[in-house]
Amino acid sequence: MSSPKGFAKFIIVLTTVTAAVMELIDTSIVNVGLSEMAGSLGVNIEDVSWVITAYAIANVIIIPMTGWLAEYFGRKNYYIVSMIIFTIASYMCAQSTNLVELIVWRFIQGIGGGALLSTSQAILFDSFKPEDRPMAAGLFGMGLILGPTLGPTVGGYLIEHFSWPWMFLVNLPVGVIATILAMIFIDKKEGEGKKKDQLSIDYMGIALLMVGIGCLQFVLERGESEDWFSSNAIRVSAVLAAIGVIGFIVWELKTSTPVVNLRILKKRSYAFTLVFTFVAGLGLFTSVFVYPVLAQRVLGYSALETGLSLLPPTLAGVIMMPVIGRMMSKGVSPIPFIVVGFILFTIYCWTSAGVSPDVGRWAFFIPLLIRAFGISMSQLPLINQAVAGLPPKDYAAGISLNNMIRQIGGAFGIALANNFISQRYAQHRNNMVANTYDGAAAFTERVNAITGNMIAQTGSDITTATAKAHKIIDLAVDKQAYYLAYLDTFRLIGIFFLLVLPLVVFLRVKKKPAQDPKAAKEAMEAAH
Repeated sequence: MSSPKGFAKFIIVLTTVTAAVMELIDTSIVNVGLSEMAGSLGVNIEDVSWVITAYAIANVIIIPMTGWLAEYFGRKNYYIVSMIIFTIASYMCAQSTNLVELIVWRFIQGIGGGALLSTSQAILFDSFKPEDRPMAAGLFGMGLILGPTLGPTVGGYLIEHFSWPWMFLVNLPVGVIATILAMIFIDKKEGEGKKKDQLSIDYMGIALLMVGIGCLQFVLERGESEDWFSSNAIRVSAVLAAIGVIGFIVWELKTSTPVVNLRILKKRSYAFTLVFTFVAGLGLFTSVFVYPVLAQRVLGYSALETGLSLLPPTLAGVIMMPVIGRMMSKGVSPIPFIVVGFILFTIYCWTSAGVSPDVGRWAFFIPLLIRAFGISMSQLPLINQAVAGLPPKDYAAGISLNNMIRQIGGAFGIALANNFISQRYAQHRNNMVANTYDGAAAFTERVNAITGNMIAQTGSDITTATAKAHKIIDLAVDKQAYYLAYLDTFRLIGIFFLLVLPLVVFLRVKKKPAQDPKAAKEAMEAAH
């Protein structure tokens, strides 16, 4: 299959990147609308958070299977059907009148959406010649960064000006247009969809993947809210996750027709690329989780203000993506970019951890700008590394597995952050409460000052005013404890990035010996 050119190539790039952005936006768009959804459906926040969990579980199950599914049904057919499923499920989510209905359709939406990420990347890569694929990685990376960041911004705007169903309805025009463009402009690969009779279905592998990865995602998503291993559901799920994941790895390495080709992990550079992708996913998704919660809970931002504060620095980082892609296309090694990107993200973490609680609205702008540059310089080379050194027949498996590891890294990071914040909050609060007792000079002075102001402004009696003063101080201690806990979490994320840096030496891909022109041409055609 020859690479598309001109307008057709532009449309394919636009369609695939837009589809990937749409899928990634939906991983975080509902986060800011949980309160409104809970109120509308007559449930509590704890219950409605299953809307996030259902989508994440469906995503992480389907993503590693996308390579095999695309080969079995034909990549173009699978891509278009997945987009239709995603669009219809989005509409049905908006029409849901009870929580169970919404969770079911959200899970189906995740099944359709999970295919969009890896299949979009594979189609985009095939639209570029092998030597230009770093540029394709740059374009795809733009969507990878924009998606999780745009989610809270778009969600905040829709909640503030419309209602929660619009967080799903916004997908409809994008989904319909992208589907039509995919039908018209995306060509089928030679022999696509004709191997169906030759491929046997790995039922055992699919079952073990669903149990292992699905239960693992459940543990990571729901662990904090279920109080971890004090919950029977978490204990059972953890055991099933261990059995499923171990069984899946053993089975996939043994069977001759695996649903996920784990044998590519024998390629050292690819195996270590997954390690870096896991940490990069942890940083990408956890930072988009921790900062918004900090901004709204402590700094008093609205959901829309939080999203808008993330947008300018992120856009600055996105602009770098094509530039880095162009440099890599001209032969610049991706490894220095990965090193600099991980160092920049570490600097972002430590800079954010040092921001004072009485800061202005734009105090986090510089740290977030550093974050954007760090993500741009690390994500793009890692996307490219997911196929570097692999034979063309393994590209789909390499891309799918890489995307799954990024998602799991994000889930692990958010679970870790939730647990760490709870522990550090309790520790900081205990430390501060130890200094706020009757008789402590600073505490007594503060209580007397607030009490005097309350009596002067409201005319309250001294008993009522003193009680209110204690309450105000308690809330201030609570706020400060949370703030310090969030700052500690930034440092924790930075430690992960520092710890993996020495492993960068294992990312080098051995150069293949020079091919004669005929062999080179055949390899290029196979890659397409």
